[in-house]
Amino acid sequence: MKRLTIIFALLATLGLTAWKLSTNKEKVEKKVYQPDVNLKVGVTTSVAELRNLSQENEFLGSFTPNREIEIKPLAGGEVIQLPINEGQGVRAGQLIAKLDDEQIRFQIEALQVTLEGYQNDLKRYEVLVKGDAVPAVNLERTQLSIRGTQAQIKQLKKQLENTTVTAPFAGIVTSKLIEKGSVVSVGAPIATITDISALKLVVNIPEKSINQFKVGQTIPIETQVYPNVYFNGKVNMVGVSGDAAHNYPVEILVQNRSTNPLKAGMYGSIVNDNQLKAQSLSVPRQAIVGSTKKAQVYVVENGKAILKDVTIGVANNEYYEITQGIKAGDQVVVSGQINLQNGTAVVAQ
Repeated sequence: MKRLTIIFALLATLGLTAWKLSTNKEKVEKKVYQPDVNLKVGVTTSVAELRNLSQENEFLGSFTPNREIEIKPLAGGEVIQLPINEGQGVRAGQLIAKLDDEQIRFQIEALQVTLEGYQNDLKRYEVLVKGDAVPAVNLERTQLSIRGTQAQIKQLKKQLENTTVTAPFAGIVTSKLIEKGSVVSVGAPIATITDISALKLVVNIPEKSINQFKVGQTIPIETQVYPNVYFNGKVNMVGVSGDAAHNYPVEILVQNRSTNPLKAGMYGSIVNDNQLKAQSLSVPRQAIVGSTKKAQVYVVENGKAILKDVTIGVANNEYYEITQGIKAGDQVVVSGQINLQNGTAVVAQ
């Protein structure tokens, strides 16, 4: 009897628990929002249509001189002429500095006297050897002495040339490091010449955009100092090695001009319009829901939002190419998707 009482008590408890859970479920369901299938949701739509997809990228860089060199003499000595000043323009071959060459000229003069003596000896030995008056070895020694002296004279003349320092190309003297009367050694810098008849705009291009640039490509360039003025640049070099951030240097050569002249160190920017695809079915980026790997769009059909799977192709900043899933002319939802489910009644606003 006691056992039956326990069983009945357990059954009663279970029944009461089940009734309580059922009652709670009904209360919860009443509190949960139930969308009204007859209520139309306001959305914004756009037409899926054929477009020319292009990507416009802007990159900033700074101008560097086309050529810049430190002038270093190949001889040492006192500077006796220095006809340059900072900021002065020089032409190719113009005198930059003249070193004292007096000692070298004295040495050349002495060797020329010695050479003249050897040449006179040679004439005498040629006559005497024919008459067997002297051994032929004397003639040979004199010939070798002449050749050796001539070589020394050539060497000294080269040193004499090196005492005259000239500009290797036309440019501007951007620094003068010595003064007249200074004593310089071989290889000591005496001035810097900068060529800005052309400048190089160096920009760092991210990995995803580097293939947009080719050597020889013409690109318009803008500057901050001359707004709305464009300079024609030509890609001179595309880097083959990137930095730690996967940026690659691109060098663009720009011819300088008298109107709106450029200077080294100025900023310049390029805008590269990359044609991704022509006449591609595309929708605004806002129309895509989900991920790009499993993309979906809401298409308005007969007043309802129908969720469709789509396949994405190329993209730019505004549009995604759609290769599969919808057709041209479809009305796609671009705003209000958060309030939609598949089949929700909608009204375009």
